[in-house]
Amino acid sequence: MYANIIHNVTKCINLTNDEKQVFTNLLKVKTVPAKTKLLEEGEICQFEGYVQKGCIRIYYVNENGLEVTVSFAVEDWWVSDIASFHEQKPSRLYIETLEDTELYVLTPTTKEKLLQQIPKFERVFRILIQRNLTALQNRLINTISQKAPERYLEFIQLYPSIPQRVAQYYIASYLGVSPEFVSTIRKRLAGK
Repeated sequence: MYANIIHNVTKCINLTNDEKQVFTNLLKVKTVPAKTKLLEEGEICQFEGYVQKGCIRIYYVNENGLEVTVSFAVEDWWVSDIASFHEQKPSRLYIETLEDTELYVLTPTTKEKLLQQIPKFERVFRILIQRNLTALQNRLINTISQKAPERYLEFIQLYPSIPQRVAQYYIASYLGVSPEFVSTIRKRLAGK
């Protein structure tokens, strides 16, 4: 049942069988239907979740009332509002399932227990945060420096399964373009 998350973690650290048992005993399995908000703006994020199955979108609502997609999380990715979770402050984000989703969840309490019982997990979460920061930095630079077609190509490299799984307007909101523009880019790329 926990083979995927154990594999994900053991890319960073080695675990004994006893440590694997401690880890999996602290995880809560959460099965959530599509179109469920796991977090809403103003709430305090109480989870860090590993996506076992499904697709999740993280977004915010801008001053014009438009949803802006920040990122997606699919199988073998982790999802949370890192700032809200760690600071225990109200979130500015929404986290919503786009498909029926199964997550393995740590709460602030269970994560703290995990770090106390198996301190080497600090390395796992440090690496996850570094990867997240790298992805956000690259996204910021690309948004400023690349044209929309280049951003779309990079998007499909980062999220190869997403175009078949989510509505085009979610991709458009991630790229900062109209859904029609995404359609045009797709047609142009399909013609090559």
